[in-house]
Amino acid sequence: MSGAREETRRPAGEFSPWRAVWRQLPLLVALVALWLLLWDHIDVLTVVTGVLLAVAVTRVLYLPPVLLSGRFNPWRGLLLGLRMIADVSFASLQVAAFAVDPRWRPMNAIISVQLLTRSDLVTTLTAEAISVVPGTVVVDIDRERGLLYLHALGTRTQADVERVRRDVLGTEERIVLAIGTHDQAEAIRAARRERRSAARAAKGGNA
Repeated sequence: MSGAREETRRPAGEFSPWRAVWRQLPLLVALVALWLLLWDHIDVLTVVTGVLLAVAVTRVLYLPPVLLSGRFNPWRGLLLGLRMIADVSFASLQVAAFAVDPRWRPMNAIISVQLLTRSDLVTTLTAEAISVVPGTVVVDIDRERGLLYLHALGTRTQADVERVRRDVLGTEERIVLAIGTHDQAEAIRAARRERRSAARAAKGGNA
């Protein structure tokens, strides 16, 4: 029909500019809030400069787009927060005990961990959560392959190394179940079932 507009279909996974801005709105708000916290007071000038800087960081600088899933599970978020508190508390006591124990000799390692997701947001949050816990710190990220390289304290045996890897994957799992997409959550659950099946099979073979 003459004069009719043709509907332009966008490729799957591509968002319109307005929708991309809307999905990044929580990130913009968080950046503005961080700016206000740095200045320690709120006025018109501080808010305006915070908004301008947040837009510049997310739209002008060359950064991979960080699109939030739009999903949040309050129960999983609570479990994530409680587990982080427990991990930080236990690790702090452990590192303090190492520091005052004259018999302890450092034995550390650089460990690579293959993450189960390729989300930049999940990868960043996982790396931050790991680095917050005393005794572990992320030293490099291979974004293309989804690899984290971290320095871990007190890794004397292969069992210690595997324990660190399980802890990292557990942190990633809790983050995905709290804020990840439904597809990411299902992939995480499937990987968890595979690990448990493999563990049971290994125990049965050793029996």
